[in-house]
Amino acid sequence: MSYESLPQFLAKIDLFEGLSKDTLSDLIERGTTLKVPAGSHVVEQGAHDAGLQVVLAGSAAVEVNGVVREPLGVGDYFGEISLIDGLPRSATVVAGPDGLTTFALSALAFEPVVKENPEVAQALLKALTARIRSLESES
Repeated sequence: MSYESLPQFLAKIDLFEGLSKDTLSDLIERGTTLKVPAGSHVVEQGAHDAGLQVVLAGSAAVEVNGVVREPLGVGDYFGEISLIDGLPRSATVVAGPDGLTTFALSALAFEPVVKENPEVAQALLKALTARIRSLESES
């Protein structure tokens, strides 16, 4: 990510695509960057913490109910489901061999941005429905 800024990077992700610069700046101000060492658990399935994380560098393994899923790489994100519904985590995410760096946004930080900027909710809905359609086409 050394060749572009965080706002430029996040603006390319479907979840934040089309948001105004001001809204994106507001989200970034409310978030933080996390660095997780290789092999460390980032989130645990069933945990009650909520928050969104976008992969800035590295990779992560994903497991749902003991089933290994596609790994996460730069530009992927996780936690959007628990961010919205506040229910426990639906997957376990473990930092890959080179560790993991993410942009993290807690539910507490995200909620006011959604309330003040309906475009954020719209972007989130579009990203989630695209994911649902993709899953349906695989079955």
